Amino acid sequence: MKLNLPVKSLLLALALTVSAAVCWELYLRSKGIEPDFDDSPELWANARAMAYEPADKATVFIGSSRIKYDLDIPTWESKTNTRAVQLAMVGSSPRSILADLANDPLFKGRLVVDVTEVLFFNNAPYVLASPEEGINYYKKRTPAQTASFAVDKYLEANLVLLDRDFYSVNGLLNHLYVPNRMGVYAGLDFPVGFGFTSYNRQTKMTASFLADTNRVNQVRGIWGMLAKENTAPPMGGKELDSFFAAVKQDVNKIKARGGEVVFLRTPSSGPFFMGESMGYPRAKYWDRLLTTTGCKGIYFKDYPTLANLVCPEFSHLTPDGAVVYTNGMIAALKQQTNWKL
Repeated sequence: MKLNLPVKSLLLALALTVSAAVCWELYLRSKGIEPDFDDSPELWANARAMAYEPADKATVFIGSSRIKYDLDIPTWESKTNTRAVQLAMVGSSPRSILADLANDPLFKGRLVVDVTEVLFFNNAPYVLASPEEGINYYKKRTPAQTASFAVDKYLEANLVLLDRDFYSVNGLLNHLYVPNRMGVYAGLDFPVGFGFTSYNRQTKMTASFLADTNRVNQVRGIWGMLAKENTAPPMGGKELDSFFAAVKQDVNKIKARGGEVVFLRTPSSGPFFMGESMGYPRAKYWDRLLTTTGCKGIYFKDYPTLANLVCPEFSHLTPDGAVVYTNGMIAALKQQTNWKL
């Protein structure tokens, strides 16, 4: 059977596309790069659906990026024989997620809330945007979207080239060096390897990132830039009073259904910790949070095994550090609560 010219052209284009994709995938694999998952609303919604397991079977974690790096899920699950449901979101406040769980009558489990002060005690729209996007997607997702995620999960687990942030076409274009223009904000350019995300939503730094001082310093530079740009004073006065009242209300809703809430202050180090301690004095924010809510809290500086953990870029632990922190956190939870872990 003879093929007409349009069909031949289509088949040729298809063959070239497949060949290019295969070559790109093989090249990335030759560099030692492994597949990871886009930390998307779809992935978050998949984890959110796991929040209803009984308290003796699972613990839900919410917060910002620190708990995504600092909680080593394999360690947690092997030591406690329970699931860790990771619902934290990078660069975000967990307030919307806390409210979502509080207003969900089906959630009656254990909740661990990570507190990064500059994000937690913050009502700015930018720290609430991602959580609200994830919550809205979870509540409105259709059977077709759920089925699509099941297919995407398999593909993302096996193809490096599907990495949205670095190895897709858009990812490659976004990381091309283009000089900044006056009045144009290019966004935060985190280096490759800083955030590798697994299916369980744990995030970690890769070995190649940790071995590259330039990349580590690039992330430190981003934190420094954000610190200079964030000139707004910390929440205080009546706004802070209202904030604590709202958190207490949400915590009480969870407790009333038999659920339990514990707060964490995960590690930071160097100038980052110094700045946080000055901007958010412990007595005014952390201590008051525990007093107001009547919850237990684990502040890393209170535990010798955790107090001196070092974050290479000042704000997140290495994979090895996460194992140490997770073991210490489990021990602290056993001391502070009646949880059987």
